[in-house]
Amino acid sequence: MRAAGLDKGPGAARLPRGASAPIRWAGMALAWTNRIIATVAAVAVVAAGIVMTEEALARYFLHQSSDWQDETAIFLLVGATFLSAAYVQSRRGHVAIEAVGGLLPTGVERVRRRVADLISLLFCGFFSWKSWVLCHEAWVEGYATFSSWAPPLWIPYLAMSAGMTLLTLQIALQLLAPQAGDDPMEGRAHGHG
Repeated sequence: MRAAGLDKGPGAARLPRGASAPIRWAGMALAWTNRIIATVAAVAVVAAGIVMTEEALARYFLHQSSDWQDETAIFLLVGATFLSAAYVQSRRGHVAIEAVGGLLPTGVERVRRRVADLISLLFCGFFSWKSWVLCHEAWVEGYATFSSWAPPLWIPYLAMSAGMTLLTLQIALQLLAPQAGDDPMEGRAHGHG
């Protein structure tokens, strides 16, 4: 269930009309970034499927095995998963318990959602910070996988770090933006006050 008063057009930042100009601009920039990344992530998932299909066909018909396909597919899927997380969050598409929200009074539901967003922000911020530390360590130390192909591990760590940073920014934006029902004048305008 979406909050009332949100922009619903294609590519909308999904922020209430009452959001301040800097938050709206940041929301639009993040929405634009999320759309591009979601498109790239979709292509990466298709590419991973193609790579895995090629591997299965090569093993079955040509009796050849190669380790590059597994690692390529994993790297593509890790990148798609983490980089698209902010896009999914912008639509509140992550797993949530909506049944509870429907049972709670509006004010309590608003507080519940804010608390959940705050906890998510803290967790994702910490995860993002640790991901950047891990990415830097993989870059400096030259970490690679243990296969004969041995691609560098900073590649998936960079995707994880960037994706978690974008997710953290998306959650922060949602916390900073006024939610539908936050304005006490809104209820009076609809004859509820």
